[in-house]
Amino acid sequence: MSLARVKWAVLRAALRTVGRASSGISLGFAYGFDSGEMLDYVYQNKAQGKLLLGKAIDRVYLNAIGWRAIRARKALLKEFLHREIAQRRVDGKPLVILDVASGPGRYLQELCLEVRAQGNPLKDLTIIICRDMDAQGLNRGRRRAEGQGLVNMRYEVGDACDPASLATVQPRPDIVVVSGLYELFTDPAPIQRSLQGIHRIMNPGGALVFTTQVRHPQLELIANLLVNREGKPWVMRCRDAATVEGWGQAAGFAVRGSQPEPVGLFTVTTARRIETAVSNGVPSSLQRRGDAQ
Repeated sequence: MSLARVKWAVLRAALRTVGRASSGISLGFAYGFDSGEMLDYVYQNKAQGKLLLGKAIDRVYLNAIGWRAIRARKALLKEFLHREIAQRRVDGKPLVILDVASGPGRYLQELCLEVRAQGNPLKDLTIIICRDMDAQGLNRGRRRAEGQGLVNMRYEVGDACDPASLATVQPRPDIVVVSGLYELFTDPAPIQRSLQGIHRIMNPGGALVFTTQVRHPQLELIANLLVNREGKPWVMRCRDAATVEGWGQAAGFAVRGSQPEPVGLFTVTTARRIETAVSNGVPSSLQRRGDAQ
């Protein structure tokens, strides 16, 4: 144990000194490696840093298996949203998309630009609401959206795990995205509250998409070297996708399926909001299964 402590102490010192030549590592220590700013940087996937050394370190950092999986996860999210937008357009329905922990919302901005490139008017995306606890990250996203003429995007502070905060969302969303959030909690209670609060605010038949981290080969390294947005060790929790699916079903969602991203660290689950019959506070699983057919 003493040797392990020495090893982690040496690596922490190296990361906080030489490692800061990497723009990504420096950003992680400034805002937290789990922050929206960090995720936004990882999505860009452009090595930056001081001199050639900093850029070289940054390229190694951005090529870490966890960040590669997160970029693959983003691609899956966008695939789902494109399909949902296309279906709503066929049905002639307006669309409201909500990301409850979006950070700057870069992937949603990309989605809007891709829809625009397809020759589809952005008015079909009635509104995209980006919510997060990090006001600074939201401001960065808002400025970028305005610079790209994405007038249908809205940014607001909100707590994804507080039903009272979620209840203030207007208009009611048709699609809710929860990406990269639930693995940050070792306690399931905030996740269950989040799913319950999301169910209450969604339009009937609305779609939910959430991500689950099912494994990660570097959990020990991350917990010993990196910090979260509160400046504490970044401890993540891996779960079987079926576990979080069960919490979603208990909250009133019919799970349609889960798909792993190509790297294999995350699954992306899609579900539908259904009206549940409640007896003694327990949703009817029979009705959920019937509605899912």
